[in-house]
Amino acid sequence: MDLILFTFLELGIRIPRPLGHGPSRFIPEKEILQVGNEDAQMHTLFADSFAALGRLDNITLVMVFHPQYLESFLKTQHYLLQMDGPLPLHYRHYIGIMAAARHQCSYLVNLHVNDFLHVGGDPKWLNGLENAPQKLQNLGELNKVLAHRPWLITKEHIEQLLKAEEHSWSLAELVHAVVLLTHYHSLASFTFGCGISPEIHCDGGHTFRPPSVSNYCICDITNGNHSMEEMHVIPAGSVSITDSFCEVEALMEKMKQLQECRDEEEASQEEMASRFEIEKRESMFVFSSDDEEVAPARDVSRHFEDTSYGYKDFSRHGMHVPTFRVQDYCWEDHGYSLVNRLYPDVGQLIDEKFHIAYNLTYNTMAMHKDVDTSMLRRAIWNYIHCMFGIRYDDYDYGEINQLLDRSFKVYIKTVVCTPEKATKRMYDSFWRQFKHSEKVHVNLLLIEARMQAELLYALRAITRYMT
Repeated sequence: MDLILFTFLELGIRIPRPLGHGPSRFIPEKEILQVGNEDAQMHTLFADSFAALGRLDNITLVMVFHPQYLESFLKTQHYLLQMDGPLPLHYRHYIGIMAAARHQCSYLVNLHVNDFLHVGGDPKWLNGLENAPQKLQNLGELNKVLAHRPWLITKEHIEQLLKAEEHSWSLAELVHAVVLLTHYHSLASFTFGCGISPEIHCDGGHTFRPPSVSNYCICDITNGNHSMEEMHVIPAGSVSITDSFCEVEALMEKMKQLQECRDEEEASQEEMASRFEIEKRESMFVFSSDDEEVAPARDVSRHFEDTSYGYKDFSRHGMHVPTFRVQDYCWEDHGYSLVNRLYPDVGQLIDEKFHIAYNLTYNTMAMHKDVDTSMLRRAIWNYIHCMFGIRYDDYDYGEINQLLDRSFKVYIKTVVCTPEKATKRMYDSFWRQFKHSEKVHVNLLLIEARMQAELLYALRAITRYMT
């Protein structure tokens, strides 16, 4: 190998090498590789993924912590992109580009630009949304509202797409498009929430600078391009293991106390409704102290219109998010059957993925075993839905403030609503004694709860149009 590399260098051929340190900027590479090597099921999943996509992307390598979920995720994504369906293949990848671009997710945009061209997509469409067919341009408004303010979606949005004369969508095509949009909005959240590194063949994923003996040269050090692990630097403001251990113990004690309170008394429906409204209102003002606008790069922003439209504009003006009662329209009783009717088998695949993410547990919390984490998982899921105005009548929203501290809420809100602003500092600041696999698990809850929230609003609008 060294001889081949030397020969290429002699011929003046530049050899790219990875710029980062593994699939994630937040998680040490050795932890990810260790999981992949230990699990036989992973080898099969990797082989299937490589056969289907021709690659093992970094998202797959980070989801390796949770093989049961990864299997469901890959099966669903494969069906959406490659199996029989209402939309042609190049449309599917272009919609993926449009959805990822709303969150400035160049990682996903780059992957699907390559896939779009591979399946015969017109390169001119990649010069900007205005160069794509009018039918796809018309989808831009739904993409925008669905990504940032799904509670504003109405049956009029649906009608405009279904009655656009020669550029109209069929109901089946629209449901396929909606599922793709929600899938890639959510996957952008995972990409930023877990610090997914660019692929080696994409911008920002490689360098042509030759490695030194220590894997970086002196110019890397002066430019700050070295890993924290290698330099053995302790992050500023780091918390002691003792303090983190106390946080875990305190969280477990709160869970125990809440369970005891549940057993002793139950709040009235009026009190439950009041607690939901309080939590919904407070969630609108949960932001990081370093929350700033992130200007989208031209190579990403050309794939969508109205770059100034986002979640922040809405929440900071104190506007009211209407309440969506799950008892009136829910995934299990309404959304699932509608998707399955118009896009057969997809409802089943998505439903399975929701259930796996929601119910996934190893009965552990940090260093503790044999722990029932259902209360905590439900609090995370319901907090996300609460941010979108979705209410469960049978849930006491007072539990959320007991179980989710401010740093965790900031991380959740950022990853779900403005994922492009997620940072390693946010990732490190919550659940400081928990394992990386547990933080990846949190991200699975975030993306599936977000996807379901978007689907509920879109599918309810479609149902209202149909009736």
